[in-house]
Amino acid sequence: MAHVADPATWLAGYIPDMPTPFDRHGDIDLAAFTRICERQIAAGVTAIIVGETAGETSTLTPSEREALVRTAVRVARGRARVIAGAGSNATDRAITFTQAAEAAGADAAISVVPYYNNPMPAGMVAHFRAIARSTGLPIILHDIPSRSVRSLPDDSVAELASSESFVGLRDSTGAIGRVSRLRSRLPSSFSLLSGDDTTLLAYLAAGGHGCVSTLSNVAPDLCIAIHACFKQGRLQAARDLHQRLTPMAALLEREHPAALKFALSLLGFIDPATRLPIAPLDAPAKTELARVIADLADEYLASADDAWPARPVRDRACSAPRADRL
Repeated sequence: MAHVADPATWLAGYIPDMPTPFDRHGDIDLAAFTRICERQIAAGVTAIIVGETAGETSTLTPSEREALVRTAVRVARGRARVIAGAGSNATDRAITFTQAAEAAGADAAISVVPYYNNPMPAGMVAHFRAIARSTGLPIILHDIPSRSVRSLPDDSVAELASSESFVGLRDSTGAIGRVSRLRSRLPSSFSLLSGDDTTLLAYLAAGGHGCVSTLSNVAPDLCIAIHACFKQGRLQAARDLHQRLTPMAALLEREHPAALKFALSLLGFIDPATRLPIAPLDAPAKTELARVIADLADEYLASADDAWPARPVRDRACSAPRADRL
């Protein structure tokens, strides 16, 4: 599996959880999906996640999942890794999704703790091991107790991480102290990724490697700049940029992914359409999000008209922002 050697080199920084654009008829808009994938890759992300939480995974058919992965792989052309959402609360279904993602060209799969079933830790470990045995893809675990009810225990994470099949954890628990608890128990190559944009800097400071991000979909260059500043030891610059984006991150999280889709529609990239049971934002939420977007747009954000198709989409902020922007 040379094409995914050493995931620690690419499973870090900001990794966008991509939304799935729908047209007004409810079908996937692959042209819009191509645009937003190219935008992220042109900004310099090391990986993108497709068909997961932001992608409204539970409403996607198997053929739609495959189309998303194949499109992302075609757009990436090796410039970034494609991580396919392949989780389910049924182990056999998760295996089917993972094998389909591998056949479609994905570089890795992300698999969520089984939801609704409320499994014991032993059941969670057996679930993930069965998936790993079915595929050659590296597996990223996703722990999100707000949706799955149960959290993946630290002992289970450490047990799974002892296998080279498991290369990272998307930690959506919001527990910053968990990073320091886990770090010493895990292989150095195992990546710990926050699932929360608002606490990213604290997560990095505690020993984490990056963030599976909603915010990066809206402002990829700014997000990459935050991580670059942190890695360079420019902590004040990282804090200042992160603070600028925190209000937007909070609004995006409040009604996810409808808020993300509306934000991207304001920038001209996709239609804000969602699939039920996700409903569009109400008018007050739209007004609040539009105000926050406007506060950043003139200085930082590129619209689709500015950036497509005349040139690859690139936000105006650079990966090492000028001092007068900080």
